[in-house]
Formats: sequence, C-alpha cells, structure tokens
Amino acid sequence: MERSPLTTLCYIQQRDKYLMLHRTVKKHDVNKDKWIGVGGHFEAGESPEDCLLREVKEETGLTLLSWRFRGMVTFICDDYPIEYMCLYTSEEFEGQLKDCEEGRLEWVEQSRIEELKLWEGDKIFFRLLWEEAPFFSLKLVYEKGVLLEAVLDGKRIR
Repeated sequence: MERSPLTTLCYIQQRDKYLMLHRTVKKHDVNKDKWIGVGGHFEAGESPEDCLLREVKEETGLTLLSWRFRGMVTFICDDYPIEYMCLYTSEEFEGQLKDCEEGRLEWVEQSRIEELKLWEGDKIFFRLLWEEAPFFSLKLVYEKGVLLEAVLDGKRIR
C-alpha cells in the first residue's frame, strides 16, 4: 500500500518542556538520528485530527485532550516522497508515557531544543510556535540534509 503524503506532527508541551522523539530505530528513515515531535502518515479515511490522535497514542501512550492546529509544513527532501505535515501543539493530555518503537522519548526544556540534532527548518517553525505566530504555511526544501530553501506564507525567507 502506498503511503499518504499527508502526515501529522505534534509537539506536546508540559510547562517549559516539549516531548521529543529521538529517531534511532528505523534503518531507512529520513529522520534517522534527528529529534522530532510525534506523528505519522494518514491512514485511509482519516481526518488530520484522527491521524493526530491515533499517532500520538501509538507512539507515546498518551491521549490528547486538546490541541491546536498551528500550520502546514511542505517537506521536500532528495529521493524521499514529498510530505505535507499538519503541525499541532498540545498542552493537555492524559495517560502514562510508554516506550516508543521508533526511538527514545524525552521531555526536553524549551531552552535546550535548538541544541538537539534537528532539521534546520524545524528551528524556523519552533520560533513561529514560540512567538505564537498565526496559522502559517512553511515550505522547506532540502538536499542531502541541507536546507536550500524556506518559504513562509509564500515569501522566501531563506
């Protein structure tokens, strides 16, 4: 079955910390060794919120009680299929954190996020999240892991 180009990505907050996933397990993973939020590909018939809730539960064991749809990220990278990521944040959840099959989950202080091995474009959308920017569209174009182009709401910023 072909994977959907639509994905969700969620950054769960608890006070001044974000739940980050260090992707270390899959061999052919575009996110290998990087720190990202939790999420994944839509399944047939899912809405963005259906996918968000399912992926968060599968990867973390947590159930989101509320969430905010913050933006759309168009992710283009070399030989990997294009992804259109629905970017969410959440501060309300319940349940017990469980081990993730895709890597290690860790609560990371906001002040340390940019010290992690992130995609360069993630630093752009983190700043937008921290600045409480209105809903945004961010296009990120990579080649061999290097950010070549960033376009925010139709205007090139890099």
